[in-house]
Amino acid sequence: MSKKPILILQMQRMGDLILTYPLMLWLARRYPGHPLFVAAEKSFYLPLMKISPEATYFPYDGARHLKQHGYELVINLSIQEKAALLAGEVKAEHRVGPVQAENGTRFVHGDWQLYRTSLVRNNLYNRFHWAELNGLDAAPFPDMKATVFAHPRTLPDSNKIGLFLGASDEAKRPDARFWASLSDELHGRNLRPVLFGGPAEKDLGAEVARLAKGPVLNLCGTLGLDEFGAVGQTMGLFITPDTGPMHLAAWTGLKCLNLSMGNVNPWETGPLNPGHFVLRADMDCAKGCWTCTRDRLHCHDPFKPGRVAALAHRMMQDNTPDRLAGLDLPGLALFGTGKSGLGLYHLKRLDRKPPDTERLAARFWQTYFGHLFGLWDDTRPRAAWTDLAAQAGRVSEDLLAHLPEMGRQFKHGLKSGALLDESFWADSPPIARPLTGYAQMYLQNHDYSRPAWTHALGLMERLMACQQ
Repeated sequence: MSKKPILILQMQRMGDLILTYPLMLWLARRYPGHPLFVAAEKSFYLPLMKISPEATYFPYDGARHLKQHGYELVINLSIQEKAALLAGEVKAEHRVGPVQAENGTRFVHGDWQLYRTSLVRNNLYNRFHWAELNGLDAAPFPDMKATVFAHPRTLPDSNKIGLFLGASDEAKRPDARFWASLSDELHGRNLRPVLFGGPAEKDLGAEVARLAKGPVLNLCGTLGLDEFGAVGQTMGLFITPDTGPMHLAAWTGLKCLNLSMGNVNPWETGPLNPGHFVLRADMDCAKGCWTCTRDRLHCHDPFKPGRVAALAHRMMQDNTPDRLAGLDLPGLALFGTGKSGLGLYHLKRLDRKPPDTERLAARFWQTYFGHLFGLWDDTRPRAAWTDLAAQAGRVSEDLLAHLPEMGRQFKHGLKSGALLDESFWADSPPIARPLTGYAQMYLQNHDYSRPAWTHALGLMERLMACQQ
């Protein structure tokens, strides 16, 4: 082995592993000749070996072998403590992500990985996809911008539609009655529904098949991941919640309609490749939801089987944005996946409604952090602020009104080494939380040192400069 390997620690779920594949491709270009090692869950990586970029995989119980090497770079993308410990134990020239020493001290390396940690319960305005956040600290941004992923294939002779029933949380998926009714609605449009799911969905699949009035092919619990990938090649469309098999389907070229419901943010975890579709409840509480705080899951209500079936039928005939934009989908917003002018993941709203406050604010914060971390100059955040102030004046005024409090907190910290209020970021108005949340995470990550407080004041000054 002439060049030091690169180690990625990705000990999360299947979807997280698949969203690491672009990073593997970018690293192969950035570090030619450096072997790529990946530590992940064996039950996930083993059946996906055929579609993975070239890498040598290790289960965590093979950590002793990983410690025998010295690395050019270690990237920890896992939230697990054992991954942070391993990232600190191996010898490496550079490290990205959470690293924990034996004495328990923990430090997040990399601007973008620290930004990601600040999104916990604070992701309303985030517009960076997880796959991009995986790579921004380790891969050149021009390489990421230049990457072109293939659009999903079109099978004009197929009338089969796959329905993936499950998700990691019940709040993220429809119930059995919805799936059964959707199957019947598809039958009424001469489409053939096929039920997919893992072992955890066997009972759900049986319930859907029992409730459906027409015949459905129930494959829940019968296919491994590799088999699912192969069978999926015969489907014309895949209707799915935000879940690991959605990412597998998208990566292998199966056209997806993502029913984005519950506590997910499609800007972070929607289908990565261009040419897929995301359907989301068009209500404020469904934007950047971390956990539901209402009496029930109101975001499920607009998802009517007839509406989804009509949309699927139209997609099977012609999935051009202009044709899809003409559908009547009350209470729902339809998006197409693609890239923005920034070269980043983008969800294009297909009903052509003018940008609302949430979209204007999110665009500003995306350009602000992109400028802060060196992706572009200040032209973009200045322009985004101008749009926000012109079209959502009350929200921009809320942010401006909070600046004195931010300055008071940071100046107090510069003198005393502590915040006046530990709930400072959470008590900020929502429009200010991207910055106050990141600032509080930055201070904690740098042990509330005097340079960290100076940096926090600098963040606020950069914000004020965007408004001039």
